[in-house]
Amino acid sequence: MKFSTRELVTLAVFGALWGLAEISLGSALHAIKLPLTGLSLAVAGVMIASIGRLFVPRRGSTLFIGAIAMVLKLFSLGSALLGPMIGILVEALVAELILDAFPRPSRLAFVAACAGAALWVFVHPFVTGLLIWGQGLLTVWLDMLDLGARLFGIPTQAAWAIALALIALHLTAGGIGGWLAWNLGLTLKTRLGGGLPENAG
Repeated sequence: MKFSTRELVTLAVFGALWGLAEISLGSALHAIKLPLTGLSLAVAGVMIASIGRLFVPRRGSTLFIGAIAMVLKLFSLGSALLGPMIGILVEALVAELILDAFPRPSRLAFVAACAGAALWVFVHPFVTGLLIWGQGLLTVWLDMLDLGARLFGIPTQAAWAIALALIALHLTAGGIGGWLAWNLGLTLKTRLGGGLPENAG
C-alpha cells in the first residue's frame, strides 16, 4: 500500500519513537536486571505502534512502524541484536494482522493487538533459541520454568501451572497496554487538534 508523504512522516516519527524506546529504555531495564524486560519493551513498542495506527489508520502502517524501529535497533549497544530485531518485526506483524482483522480502529482492536504481540514474547525464545542460537527446545523450556518459578514462587515441578501463569501474565500486560494506548492515542489526537478517523469506533 502506498502512503502519502504526510503519512510516511507520521509513521517515521512513531517508528523512531519505538526504536528510541528499545535503545534507551531497553538499556536501562537491562542494566537494573528487571525480569521480563522483553515483555516490557514489547508492550511499550506496540503501544507506540498502535497509537501510530490511530494517526494513520491504513493497512500496513503498524508493520511499517515496526520496520523502522527494527532498523534503529541496529544502533543499540551489544552484539546480540538479531534476536531482538526479529522480535520487533514479528511483534509489529502480529499487531498488524490483528488490527487488520477489525473493520476500524477501536479499543478492543488495540487490546487484542497488544495482547497478541505480548504473547509472541512468550513464544519468541523457543523460535530464536532453536533457529538462531542452536539451543534445544528443552533448554529453553527449562529456562522458562526457572524464570516462572522465581517470579511466582511455584515449584518447577508444576510446569504447566508456570507456563499458564506466564501466558496469562503476557496477555494481561499486553491487554493493559492496548487499553492505555487507546486512551493515550485519543488524548494525543485531541491535543494536536485532530479528531478520530472517520472509520474509528
